[in-house]
Amino acid sequence: MDNEMTGRCHCGAVAFRVTLKDGFSTVRRCNCSFCRMRGAVVVFATRVDVTQGKAQLTEYRFNSKAVGHYFCSVCGIYTFHQSRSQPELSGVNVACLESVSPFDFTDVPVSDGINHPKDGGAGGVAGHLVYTPTPT
Repeated sequence: MDNEMTGRCHCGAVAFRVTLKDGFSTVRRCNCSFCRMRGAVVVFATRVDVTQGKAQLTEYRFNSKAVGHYFCSVCGIYTFHQSRSQPELSGVNVACLESVSPFDFTDVPVSDGINHPKDGGAGGVAGHLVYTPTPT
């Protein structure tokens, strides 16, 4: 799969172009307090260029306030965030990427954000989220 992709929020006010780090091999969820509530499947990108709607992006920082999480201020959709573990990367909401669904991934590793290494924890993989589609 090509590592260059386009994405947008639900209403289309925010659009962006990304370069994925290694296709979809980096797909993840996280169990930290914020990600548990957000529920997004993310993939890591080496580049995110906002091509439309930069003024509509809203930034949220929590806990250590070290990284920004970006949302469309019109529709509220989480689009991407800066990785705390690897600040040169961005986590991108796969549901925002053109022709991609979080349900395309049947086994998603869950990062142990509750025990993040930058907070003194071991980090690693806390488990896997498995999706089994019903045969049609």
